[in-house]
Amino acid sequence: MAKMTLDQLRKLREEKKDDMSRREVEGKEIQVIVGMGTCGIAAGAKATFDAILKAVDTQNLAGSVVIRQTGCMGLCHVEPTVEVVVPGMPATIYGRVDATVAADIVRKHIVDRKLVNGYIYDRPAVDIIKS
Repeated sequence: MAKMTLDQLRKLREEKKDDMSRREVEGKEIQVIVGMGTCGIAAGAKATFDAILKAVDTQNLAGSVVIRQTGCMGLCHVEPTVEVVVPGMPATIYGRVDATVAADIVRKHIVDRKLVNGYIYDRPAVDIIKS
C-alpha cells in the first residue's frame, strides 16, 4: 500500500467520523431497521439500505435518524423489509422496498409523518392508530 499524505489522512478521518456518527444512537428517536437476513440480501436489501442512507442524507436527517440492520423479520415473501419507528406513529414494517420505495418512506413517513400505503405488511390494528 502506498504511503498517504497528511491531507489524505485528514480526509479519510473525516469520512470515517461521518460513518461513525450514523451509528450513534444517543439523541436519535427515529429508527429505520432494514432486514438483512440471507433472504433479504438475496432480494436486494443491500441496495435498499444504501438508498435509505442516501435519502436520509438528502433530507439532512442524519442527526435524528439511526439506520440499523437486523436479521430476518419473518416476512421472507415480501423482502426486502424495512421497519420504521417514529415517535407518535405506529411502528410499521414495509415490504418489497426497492430504492424508489426507500426514498418515499424517508420523505413521506419520516418527514411528512404519513404512512406509505401499498407497501405496509405489518402495523398495529386500525382501532389503536390515532387519526
